[in-house]
Amino acid sequence: MEAFRPNTLRTRILIADDHLVIAEALHLFLERTFSVIGVVTDGRAMMDEAIRLSPDVIVADISMPILNGLDAARRIHEAIPHVKFVFLTMHNDPNLAAAALELGRVAFVLKHEGGQALLQAIEQVIHGRSYMTPKLRTTDWVEAKARARQQSRDLTNRQRDFLQLFAEGRPMKEIASILDLSEKTVEFHKRHIMEAFNVRSNADLVLFALERGLITVDSEPHHPSRTAL
Repeated sequence: MEAFRPNTLRTRILIADDHLVIAEALHLFLERTFSVIGVVTDGRAMMDEAIRLSPDVIVADISMPILNGLDAARRIHEAIPHVKFVFLTMHNDPNLAAAALELGRVAFVLKHEGGQALLQAIEQVIHGRSYMTPKLRTTDWVEAKARARQQSRDLTNRQRDFLQLFAEGRPMKEIASILDLSEKTVEFHKRHIMEAFNVRSNADLVLFALERGLITVDSEPHHPSRTAL
């Protein structure tokens, strides 16, 4: 494949990945070609910085704490529709790919594919085209698309926020603080989800979050920090 020779040296990129080693490596790699304007390590910081900085492209992991990359991207897309998304993930999952494609012209790249694939994906979204990793067959994510659309409508944004934080193992007091709600309201969201979806236990609630892509098998409860440039 011919090397990517962009003419978009001033394309402004925001990086979002909760693994600092990966985020810093992406920064060093991408700044050779683009203008990297920020690095964040959780989905809420990604939302805040996207609205503050208005980047051209966001290169984001899907599995991030506090708010996952897909939900953060959905909300950014509503606020600033011009932003392009390149999802960089370790999960070769057609359901995640289908959910990403619900946002329109986006890229879905696997982390082990290498830098050239990432540059190609960025080039495609800059020019208004989607990019899908060749590791996924078209039929895989097309068949998953309807499921992704339905699952995104099952829960309100607030319920999805609560469910991810709960599944990450965060205590109710911390969840209330992050969401700027009372503990009583957080408990209400928990009860309502369990009743509405016939979830019987806390363990089942975590599985429910996993099934809807709010967390992944490698997710862990931790407290990321924002890295300023």
